[in-house]
Amino acid sequence: MKLSVSGRTSAAAVVAAVTLLTTGSIAGAAPAPAQGAVAVAPDLPVANVKAHLTQFQSIATANGGNRAHGRAGYKASLDYVKAKLDAAGFTTTVQQFTASGRTGYNLIADWPGGDANQVVMAGSHLDSVSSGAGINDNGTGSAAVLEAALAVARTGYQPTKHLRFAWWGAEELGLVGSRYYVNNLSAANRARISGYLNFDMIGSPNPGYFVYDDDPAIEKTFKDYFAGIGVPTEIETEGDGRSDHAPFKSAGVPVGGLFTGASRAKTAAQVTKWGGTAGQAFDRCYHSSCDTVSNVNDTALDRNADALAYAVWNLSD
Repeated sequence: MKLSVSGRTSAAAVVAAVTLLTTGSIAGAAPAPAQGAVAVAPDLPVANVKAHLTQFQSIATANGGNRAHGRAGYKASLDYVKAKLDAAGFTTTVQQFTASGRTGYNLIADWPGGDANQVVMAGSHLDSVSSGAGINDNGTGSAAVLEAALAVARTGYQPTKHLRFAWWGAEELGLVGSRYYVNNLSAANRARISGYLNFDMIGSPNPGYFVYDDDPAIEKTFKDYFAGIGVPTEIETEGDGRSDHAPFKSAGVPVGGLFTGASRAKTAAQVTKWGGTAGQAFDRCYHSSCDTVSNVNDTALDRNADALAYAVWNLSD
């Protein structure tokens, strides 16, 4: 495990980051704000999310066509996300591990303040498969989580709970990065995480609107958002246990998340709910070279990004 801290140069910031890496919490966190009205989540501009996707595509194109674990494209993607977060005032930590003989990295970003004994996390895997740029899988989740974090900074949001964002390495090799993170937290620090929200493939071109049902409160939060915009949802089953929420769930952390479908075919009944094409995969380019910036449904990406922000704000305040 290695530590990389930037974006804040004071000695106190360095001490805080070291404390974060070794304990999983921020020492001397600012007190929770006074009780009042629940903060309203901002709309995340889909153009901003798509701009991050364009960057991920450019990184892949410049690095052999992919952003896979242990490849230059993955590290360049991590560096891009980290630079944005450092500039916004987050405390960032890079966690290093080894998988399949290659070095991998997780990126953790903490927003200063909030109750360090109640941590709300939102995360996504940043790696692609080696066969393509991985823009829907999982540039979409990574870009939306990044934009939500930047919105926290833009709005000066000071939640009651502590906010932490994460981008995982080597998910495509079997949830390696997220499992490494969870396994290296003490039992006490795992218990401090009041919820982990996972976002993996949230812009599929023939989309469904799927919500994880692992925790009733988190599930309800997402369902409430979609009900409010008149979009029906279904319980997520295709990727159950196959993404980065699984290690958290196994460790007893409440988890939830969103998904728009992968290789499974959309049914006629689902077309009635959501539109699209029956008998066709939610993502025909799943784990393929055609998973590029053209392989994203903007409406699904916009809705899911805003649902992400809604959940982060509501569950942390």
